[in-house]
Amino acid sequence: MSEQKSSAAERAGRLGAYVVPGRVTDPRPALTQAAEAERLGLGTVWLSERWGAKDFGVLFGAISQVTSDIDIAAGVTHLNSRHPALLASMAMTAQALSDGRLVLGVGRSVAAMWQSVGLPVPTNRSLTDSADIFRRLCRGEKVRYQGPAGNFPALRLTDVPDQPVPPLLLAAIGPRGLELAGRHFDGVILHPFLTPEAVARSAQLVRAAAAAAGRPADAVRICATVVTASGLAPAEEAAIVAGRAVSYYQIPGFGEQLAQVNDWDPDQLAVLRAHPQLAGMRGSADSVRTAAQLAEAAAALPARWLNEASAVGTAAQCHAVFDRYLDAGADELILHGSTPDRLASVVG
Repeated sequence: MSEQKSSAAERAGRLGAYVVPGRVTDPRPALTQAAEAERLGLGTVWLSERWGAKDFGVLFGAISQVTSDIDIAAGVTHLNSRHPALLASMAMTAQALSDGRLVLGVGRSVAAMWQSVGLPVPTNRSLTDSADIFRRLCRGEKVRYQGPAGNFPALRLTDVPDQPVPPLLLAAIGPRGLELAGRHFDGVILHPFLTPEAVARSAQLVRAAAAAAGRPADAVRICATVVTASGLAPAEEAAIVAGRAVSYYQIPGFGEQLAQVNDWDPDQLAVLRAHPQLAGMRGSADSVRTAAQLAEAAAALPARWLNEASAVGTAAQCHAVFDRYLDAGADELILHGSTPDRLASVVG
């Protein structure tokens, strides 16, 4: 293998990609997209769970049967949206089906979402306790627990397959979440639209927390999410990059977190939220607005909020962006927005 091909293959192995991103009612394209991700040599195929047509367990099972080597990751589900025994059972069934290819990414979400569905709002303690319960159940242990994560008098899985406990990755943005990931989880999923500089600061926090907890420096896998749109017409690029950015920045509190992590002026968010497409909106914009409508609202954002935190343009330009994120300390890049069937030019 030539040096150039070897370098491309090495880069591809450190890349993952989402299949069926965003809102869908037909999840079946995930299967062909996942098969293409494996053909391209990507290291991981990622699934974002949405209640409706994107149940992670069902999609994992289907994808595991049309692939053979690529890791299959949740990006993300939640520790408290399923009973602990059901989550652990799903995970170990997935491990048996795929010969140990599951990566379980979990998130905290926002308090308003949990309150609306009548479930407790996760705390740092409930997250770490839930992670411990999950791992113990996956090992076949009997669990008795009463605390912040719930009341479980006697939990145990029977017929646990001879497969490893899947790695648990925590989605985090702020310093407390990053430190939690460093101390208690096997990896961290960094949010889309972080600049390489923000990724470097985040990686430093995670690894410092891991070291303080007596863990090896490489114990925590750092996955940076990079919204990617290469070689597309302007309208398509705007729908992927600008529209997705608006869907994050418009959420009160969430947008402020992203601005703070990137050292950007949070006052710009008020301008965005006053845009006619977003004014008066309380919930998540991507549930009621099209990608084109969200892209229209992106005109209210500073250009650097898009340009400095995404990979667009030619394949060479995207490669340069990927290298900056990897040099910043990311172990893996999760390419978001463009599905694997549209990534051949930037992976090769």
